[in-house]
Amino acid sequence: MNSKKRAVPGIRHYDGPAGGWGALKATAIAVRTQMDALDAPATLLRTNQPDGFDCPGCAWPDKEHKSTFQFCENGAKAVTWEATSKRVTPAFLAENTVTDLLAKSDFELEGYGRLTHPLRYDRESDTFRPVEWGEAFARIGEILRGLEPDQVEFYTSGRASNEAAYLFQLFAREYGTNNFPDCSNMCHEATSTGLPRSIGIGKGTVSLDDFDKTELVISIGHNPGTNHPRMMGTLHELARRGVPIIVFNPLRERALERFADPQSVIEMATYGSTDIASTYYQVKAGGDAAALKGIAKYLLEMDNALDSDFIAEHTQGFEAFAADITQTAWEAIESGSGLTRAALKSVAEAYAKSSATIITYGMGITQHNKGTANVRLIADLLLLRGNIGKPGAGICPLRGHSNVQGNRTVGITEKPTAAFLSRIKDVFGFTPPAKHGHDAVQATQAMIDGSAKALLALGGNFAVAMPDHENGFPAMRKLDLSVHVGTKLNRTHLLVGKETYILPCLGRTELDMQRTGRQSITVEDSMSMVHASSGKLKPASPLIRSEPAIVAGMAKAALPHSSVPWMTLIEDYDAIRDLIEQTLPGFEDYNARIRIPGGFRMPLPPTERVWPTATGKAMFSVFDGVEENARGEGDNVLRLITLRSHDQYNTTIYALDDRYRGVFGRRDVLFMNEGDMAALGLEHGDRVDIETALPGSRQRLDDITVVAYSIAPGSVGAYYPEANVLVPLDYLDKESGTPSYKSVPIRVTLRSKEIRAL
Repeated sequence: MNSKKRAVPGIRHYDGPAGGWGALKATAIAVRTQMDALDAPATLLRTNQPDGFDCPGCAWPDKEHKSTFQFCENGAKAVTWEATSKRVTPAFLAENTVTDLLAKSDFELEGYGRLTHPLRYDRESDTFRPVEWGEAFARIGEILRGLEPDQVEFYTSGRASNEAAYLFQLFAREYGTNNFPDCSNMCHEATSTGLPRSIGIGKGTVSLDDFDKTELVISIGHNPGTNHPRMMGTLHELARRGVPIIVFNPLRERALERFADPQSVIEMATYGSTDIASTYYQVKAGGDAAALKGIAKYLLEMDNALDSDFIAEHTQGFEAFAADITQTAWEAIESGSGLTRAALKSVAEAYAKSSATIITYGMGITQHNKGTANVRLIADLLLLRGNIGKPGAGICPLRGHSNVQGNRTVGITEKPTAAFLSRIKDVFGFTPPAKHGHDAVQATQAMIDGSAKALLALGGNFAVAMPDHENGFPAMRKLDLSVHVGTKLNRTHLLVGKETYILPCLGRTELDMQRTGRQSITVEDSMSMVHASSGKLKPASPLIRSEPAIVAGMAKAALPHSSVPWMTLIEDYDAIRDLIEQTLPGFEDYNARIRIPGGFRMPLPPTERVWPTATGKAMFSVFDGVEENARGEGDNVLRLITLRSHDQYNTTIYALDDRYRGVFGRRDVLFMNEGDMAALGLEHGDRVDIETALPGSRQRLDDITVVAYSIAPGSVGAYYPEANVLVPLDYLDKESGTPSYKSVPIRVTLRSKEIRAL
């Protein structure tokens, strides 16, 4: 940021690299403010170790455990946030009404600490009061038995273990519904929908070993320094050995520019750093497809750039794909992407030169109204040069929560396959429902229109994570029943229905003792590795229970004639894994294989060039809509990208700083391109109101401070989840149901000249 700009409180230029001493300082602060000084070192050193616990942060896989520690700054924040010594006790809740707590920020709510007792909302006093576990389960079961199954929404956060998620889906299906809104619906549902159509499986195809063999990485629509920070170690290694990393991102993100590895003695001692991106293209928000089409257009024109043998043997649909690319005009590509022909030609030439390319992508690709088509277009680009199913190459969707992919693998889906339902019937003796259930948007709409009567949430902050708070928040209050399994208070817990329960659960860091002894749970990372996780810390309270135990308790109470031995299953989680093995392919010898350090990899047929599609081939697609994006939605319309700060993970806010972007102690900012500011008559530090620029929409976010930033022209950025109020519930990718958090048409208005002068 320019030093000539007027001073704005909490906004100052940060010149350091990602990582480095800044990361170590932030880690030390997190430890000092949250954890017991004696527990902290041993706990952090057990993070991502074979005999320890899986980090509750990102889903980046573990390398061989050769370094001193296997956690990053944001991982340390996640661990200390969970292992905090702060407590939310019954005495605290008796002194703080729900009305008063709702006036607090999300940061303040979670900052109060760990929940210690099962709780029930008392309407007369407007407080949460302790309740016995048995009483809570009995009442929850009684209410559920009085409802129709499809009136209940079973929500799952990506932090839930495979074991808890499997029991949860079993509970819901025996109860009689496939209503499974989950956090994947909000982030990578476009991947889960698009990739099966392209390559036959809704997961990435690369491993960490592939990054050791790759010749080029193309990084699209993600900020690894904040959202999957352990990836920075891999990118750092690639950059230092000279592998080109081409970045497409609307914002200049520090972690994609330069990084100092805290485990590098030389970089730490010399205050040095490593440049990450070899080339950085600031694509317009929503312009990724246009950029990808431009790269493909050049490849089709080059001599010998395509892997014709691979295309002929392994794919279908190439002719239609090529015809569409050829017919797409350069004017539309440049306008839609915000990039020049020369820039896209340069990328195409680098791609054609590489014999092994990995494309990584995040929610900058999926959270658009063309998210599924975006994902398929990335697959198309890889198929053109045979970059799936060979060493050092493939597609790499970057998951957020550490087990969001595992939840989907073990059955958390509103669209179950007939084969899975058949195995459920064979093993458990009941007929599960076949009708597709609600995803997250459909569940919210059902609450709004009153057809949903209950929400059972296995973790998460559902209402806050969803768009359209103006309608979603009141809908939560109309529910007959809301049940929240969690570790800390959040805003969704406080949107109380007729009856509301908060059931406190163990965290990843804590010792889980059941009748047969210490238990391990399992998780699946972004590269399909399944491994064990086992905490050792003393639980935050003797009254909290594990997630599997809580799910089993609710299921037994709601289904008194169930054929599932719920209470027996939680005595030893090996029994749950035995059932997973019996009902899901890929989990053969489950219990034996998770006892091997590092675990095992789930089957990925495309890595062997086997394509489980309807045709038995990898399928090219035809993307329609680049011209539509180029036209926009009217005069003075900008496209809003919702962003996480560096002190944040999903809806969890660890602190109010966003160090790499130069924001400290606040979150009420709008990042803008200086050219757009000048065109609208705005200055750095102005206070503005934002309104959604879609027909019939009235969403607003008022009194936000403009911050000049290096962001693509026509694009603006504001923090998630606060800016979710600007996202209409029906502004989504119709193929996957994913809300378009990353490309919302908006207009910005100066509040008043008098306010500017303040």
